[in-house]
Amino acid sequence: MGFGILEDRSMEHVPGTVFVLDDASRPPNHEISDSRLKYDTTGPVPIILVPQPSDDPNDPLNWPLWKRDVILVILSIMSIMAVALGPILAAITLTLSLYFERDFTDIALLTGYTLAGTGVAGVLFVASARVWGRRHLYLLGSILLVASSAWAGASTSYKSLLWARVFQGVATAPFEALINATVGDMYFVHQRGIRMALTNLSLFGSAFFTPILAGKITQSLGWPWVFYFVAIFSGVALPAVILFTPETAYRRAAHLNTDIFVAEHTEDKVFAPEIDGMRESSSTDTGHHNSAAGTPEKGHTPVAYQKASLATSLLPFNGRKSYRNFFSIFLRPFPLFLHPAILWACVIQGAMIGWTVFIGVVIAAIFLGPPLFFGAVRTGYMYTGAFIGALLGFIVSGFLSDWSAKYLTRHNKGIYEPEFRILLVAPQLVFGCAGLYGFGITSADVLQYGWFWPEFFFALVVMGMVIGTVASALYIVDAYRDVSVEAFTCCLLFKNMFSFGLTWSAYDWIVKSGITRTFTAIASVQVVICLLSIPLYVYGKRSRSFFYRHDLLKMTGLY
Repeated sequence: MGFGILEDRSMEHVPGTVFVLDDASRPPNHEISDSRLKYDTTGPVPIILVPQPSDDPNDPLNWPLWKRDVILVILSIMSIMAVALGPILAAITLTLSLYFERDFTDIALLTGYTLAGTGVAGVLFVASARVWGRRHLYLLGSILLVASSAWAGASTSYKSLLWARVFQGVATAPFEALINATVGDMYFVHQRGIRMALTNLSLFGSAFFTPILAGKITQSLGWPWVFYFVAIFSGVALPAVILFTPETAYRRAAHLNTDIFVAEHTEDKVFAPEIDGMRESSSTDTGHHNSAAGTPEKGHTPVAYQKASLATSLLPFNGRKSYRNFFSIFLRPFPLFLHPAILWACVIQGAMIGWTVFIGVVIAAIFLGPPLFFGAVRTGYMYTGAFIGALLGFIVSGFLSDWSAKYLTRHNKGIYEPEFRILLVAPQLVFGCAGLYGFGITSADVLQYGWFWPEFFFALVVMGMVIGTVASALYIVDAYRDVSVEAFTCCLLFKNMFSFGLTWSAYDWIVKSGITRTFTAIASVQVVICLLSIPLYVYGKRSRSFFYRHDLLKMTGLY
């Protein structure tokens, strides 16, 4: 039992559990001593690469680290543009209410329908990503982002703006649904922590910077320029997406996926689990399944790989990634809502994100009226603390995620357990829940507390949110990488539909129950959600074993 994680009684090797550190603490006669394994030798202790890269130069794991980082930065920048559209109206709610002669709930629904568009489109896009890869969806999302933002800025009616917002949500879907899975495509386990922190900062943290600008832009140039600037900057970034973000989905031989591969020996046969609907046969492998890396066994002929040309890498498609039926892939995420770990990931990040949306919806109503009478500019400035909180969350999660995993692995005889990632929820419990309680108390009496303390506690909420999303995303990628795309789709659906529901009821809830009582209830719910991490940490390994042996997708005919 490693650090409180119960060992499984049914499987000797549970998918997700891997040997990472090849040092003296490792059992001396363990099979990973095979010299054909590939290592990261840049540090003082050689680190076994998980998953093992193939010998194909087109395998993203074989690309230079700088190239992978450039791709991730480009996608993160475009993600910032996309998700910025979610809370972008928070500071200009009153301006739009007066312009379109609509009440606050109707203006809040401009945000709600954006989230709904993201959720619905995400399901379709994930199925497409499974069949044809990620690149065509990043291209589609980027182009649609430019067009829909220009449309929103040119809207002269509420209905036109509403539909533009729906399509902005559709444009956001590829980035929200796929960018964390792309980290799993391009990086080894020991490289993912800081990168996952960056992508989650881009997805969920950087959005809090846009309301700061939106109020000032509205006052100086008018509200349409809030959208025009998004269209302009997205258009500037579009060529980088077209030219420098090749396809990252890759059909790797199953035995190389050492984090999810479980070999079942029956005399001379080795049965590899099917990955993305394509079971790799020995004729397409770079070596025998008993070997951990791609080095061929004696008597086997190596596969001759050819590096893809620049022209080929620029194509939106480079072949099917799965031969499964599209409709069955479309349905794959839904049974996974019954999976405890994936449901945990949905609520640990979705609920906290929903509460920040809730705060964004009501913050204008709280501060626009007496006694502070904030305008659009000062209301936008209220998001300064939230943005600082997002940066702090990025720093804390980026530092702790990889450091804690390496520390615990080293003291666990070189064995890495994905449950080590769950420990990051502890800072979310401390900072996020304290922020929710504090925001409810201080914002209910701004005459006594002023604007600073609500902003301070809002920063803690966002800090906790970013840390929680990083923890859940890392756990899903490390423990269930073979279904990570579907798992992130579940998170996307839950988060967006939950947030959409909150936009319907936010103002009425505040008016009926009062600010302090409402946020006390919200914070208490979040405490319970965070505490659900304890049983998952303790029983998570057994859960991984159970659901490997009782695969929900196989049971529903969607494997």
